[in-house]
Amino acid sequence: MTKLFAEILGWYGAFAIILAYAMISFAVIGVDNIIYQILNLTGAIGIVIISLSKRAYQPATLNIIWTIIAFIALIRIIF
Repeated sequence: MTKLFAEILGWYGAFAIILAYAMISFAVIGVDNIIYQILNLTGAIGIVIISLSKRAYQPATLNIIWTIIAFIALIRIIF
C-alpha cells in the first residue's frame, strides 16, 4: 500500500469518526442508524491502516476494538 493511499485513508477515518460523533451529538441521527455505524466502522479501519503504517500501535489497537464494536452494532441493526 502506498504511503499516500494510507494517508488518505487515515484522513478519511478521522473525518468519518468526527462526522459520526457530531451527527449523534447534535441529534441528527440516532445510534441505531446504519449510517452512524458505517461511518464508525470505515473510519476506524482508516485509522487502523494509517496507524499500522506508522507503527503507532496504541491508536491501532484502540481502532481495532472500535471496528469490532461498530461491526457488531451494524450486524445487530441489520438482523
